[in-house]
Amino acid sequence: MMFVEEPIGVTETAQVPQQRGEQLLDAAVRYTEERHWDVFPGTWLQVVEGAERCSCGEARCAAPGAHPTRPDWASRSTGSGAAARRMWSQQPGASVLLPTGHTFDAIDVPESAGFLALARMERMSLPLGPVTCTPDRRMLFFVLPGAAAKADDLVRRLGWSATAIGLLGHGEGHYVVGPPTRIGGRGAVQWVRRPTPANRWLPDAEEVISPLAYACGREAADARAHLS
Repeated sequence: MMFVEEPIGVTETAQVPQQRGEQLLDAAVRYTEERHWDVFPGTWLQVVEGAERCSCGEARCAAPGAHPTRPDWASRSTGSGAAARRMWSQQPGASVLLPTGHTFDAIDVPESAGFLALARMERMSLPLGPVTCTPDRRMLFFVLPGAAAKADDLVRRLGWSATAIGLLGHGEGHYVVGPPTRIGGRGAVQWVRRPTPANRWLPDAEEVISPLAYACGREAADARAHLS
């Protein structure tokens, strides 16, 4: 059965809070020590002939300065603050990448749908974990591990196709980009809901999938209507 809710006005939509200045090294260490998340350093941005380029050297890099440097990136991840400090001391500009599937998964939705769902979930006082938004206009909701594996089925039970409405899951074998990493000239990944002691306990997929799927379905339907 589909999730039904009343319309949400623009004035009720959640907003990105003001971000504090923070070094990548400090962020990486904080994630390990305060959240017990694994981290690993990715590529970085460097100036080449007056323009910022990804350290991978690929002129058309899809995620400049924000992807793994090698195929065995999972073996480089660490949950040690001391190890993270050593890694980023060697390359302070390295992106902060967070493996999924161990301490958290992430449900990835279009930004407009994410804000719509977030406003609804906050009004309903649903349990929420940290949430990020990316310069590519995507929003990621941190949830308990295992969510990615069952997201498609949960969305299907609600009457949608996860692929068709733009809802993705990041779990075992994947990673997400941690704030304050910049992705090329597009901008930085930011916290919409910053990690705090209050959201240390993450929700399960079942607790958030209905409002997220509803918002994604609504946005997809609106997009189709505008094209017709």
